[in-house]
Amino acid sequence: MDRWLIVGLGNPGSEYEGNRHNAGFMVLDELAARAGGKFKAHKSRAHVLETRGAVLAKPQTYMNLSGGPTKLLADFYKITPDRVIVVHDELDIPYGALRAKFGGGDNGHNGLKSITKVLGTRDYLRVRFGIGRPPGRMDAAAFVLKDFGTAERKDLAFLVDRAADVVESLVEKGLEATQNAFHSVDLKISGPPR
Repeated sequence: MDRWLIVGLGNPGSEYEGNRHNAGFMVLDELAARAGGKFKAHKSRAHVLETRGAVLAKPQTYMNLSGGPTKLLADFYKITPDRVIVVHDELDIPYGALRAKFGGGDNGHNGLKSITKVLGTRDYLRVRFGIGRPPGRMDAAAFVLKDFGTAERKDLAFLVDRAADVVESLVEKGLEATQNAFHSVDLKISGPPR
């Protein structure tokens, strides 16, 4: 059976734990809890958990160098890019929305930029965790490195749980079925479904 490599993006260290940019780490922690396992340090500079059908990974190199550990793990476990799922925060989607897609650009996301460059392809799956745009004139880089706000935190555990469902659905049912199941359902806080 071909394995999957599921990579959650974030920054290591307790000061970043609750940041919007660490949504990928949060989702991977939920997947690890569901698998009943614990992450362990790996020579690829990632925290890794091997499950029956997948390798869960949280790169420990900081966001803009996420590609290195991702490529090392893909090579180590002989996993092709089309069986890589990257879970990341997404500014261009409202908070409360989750999207799955294959390929595409990086929308200025440094983690995706690094992974695309090092893998040499854009052709991998993504689970996009909507965080919305920064308020007013706040710089996007400052916004993603802030913790989720009080109102957002009310729904955060639910969203992380649903994002883990999206990942599991991609593995079990494929992209089209996952998009059909999850794209029409956004949390009420993000307005009417699009």
